[in-house]
Amino acid sequence: MDWLLSFFQFPELSTTIIVLLLASAFLAGFIDAIAGGGGLLTVPALLASGLPPHVALGTNKLAATFGSVTASYAFYKKKLFSPSFWRISLIATAIGAVFGTIMVSYLDAEVLNKLLPILIGFSALYALLNPVKPSSNTDLPVKCRGLTIKKISQGFTLGFYDGFAGPGTGAFWTVSNLILYKMNLLMSCGVARAMNFVSNICSLLAFIILGHVNFAIGLSMGALLMLGAYTGAHSAIRFGNNFIRPIFTLVVSVMAIKLAIDAWS
Repeated sequence: MDWLLSFFQFPELSTTIIVLLLASAFLAGFIDAIAGGGGLLTVPALLASGLPPHVALGTNKLAATFGSVTASYAFYKKKLFSPSFWRISLIATAIGAVFGTIMVSYLDAEVLNKLLPILIGFSALYALLNPVKPSSNTDLPVKCRGLTIKKISQGFTLGFYDGFAGPGTGAFWTVSNLILYKMNLLMSCGVARAMNFVSNICSLLAFIILGHVNFAIGLSMGALLMLGAYTGAHSAIRFGNNFIRPIFTLVVSVMAIKLAIDAWS
């Protein structure tokens, strides 16, 4: 029983650190709902609070799950995500996330960390140069055998990546949706948010089993992430592609620069 209670203990933190955690959570939720990449704000904040790295990652998954479920529900309500159409993607993403979380304990992430800024940099370049379809175009991709293969491979790969590493998963989902399915940016964001929620919840369950979650901090930040995600998702839905595109491009560009400095300096 003591080990369970220890998960809910709030460590002694300064007022500055508490404000940093809550502010980063709200901003991360807002950004994540639009472009992804909120973890690049919350993980450093959690590390600054003194949490061990593995607990910081697990706690971040708990907080991020609140934000992703809020944003994905907002897109679903506006009929910008169809669970039945993307069912196979949801399943593949869940399986990939579980495998990724398990494998992170055994694989060396150094090479991945060095490749990450390059991959995200290409994402930023694509978002900047790609002509985006009007937000009024909400047609789903035409069903065919090739579509199923795309869904499975995309879902498993990005689910695995989110469970294994995580930063930029939402951005990768959005960009890959644009490339694979030629959907407009708003619908791509809706799919990305839903898939991000699935990989978050599956990875979170694995972190909980491993005992790498501080529930007190995670739930506190989760509340602010929900508020930020609600604000971000409704802003994206209301203002459409013209609002999403510059924020998305800016976020993935900053992500690429930050990760490049962290990995190569």
